[in-house]
Amino acid sequence: MAVTEAVENYLETILILSKQSDEVHAIDICTYMGYSRPTVSIILKKMRDDGLVNVDSDNHITLTDSGREVAERIYERHIIVSKLLMMLGVKKETALEDACKIEHDISPESFEALKQHYLNLSSLMKNSAEQE
Repeated sequence: MAVTEAVENYLETILILSKQSDEVHAIDICTYMGYSRPTVSIILKKMRDDGLVNVDSDNHITLTDSGREVAERIYERHIIVSKLLMMLGVKKETALEDACKIEHDISPESFEALKQHYLNLSSLMKNSAEQE
């Protein structure tokens, strides 16, 4: 099943919101993403039909295992790319915006190379700070 960029953004949003609160509702997604309730409802139905989210009788939204896998992959890319850009001197706002664009299109190979570079830089910076 191919997951679109829009669906990836919704899954990432649900993951982020679930880290902030035990309960995620459609209105929370609307508020976070700035979308209307009907728009969010349509996508939620598609994601439920595709087995990416569950919605219980109290309208609590949770990620399925496959939905969580996609969300965590996209979220990790967002975090690593934005932090690496900031380490390179990019303003936080710009780095976060650019990471949102890059996270969906970067190949697994390129992301792994960036991630390893980020981890190496982080380790070097930490060691340098500890020696001071």
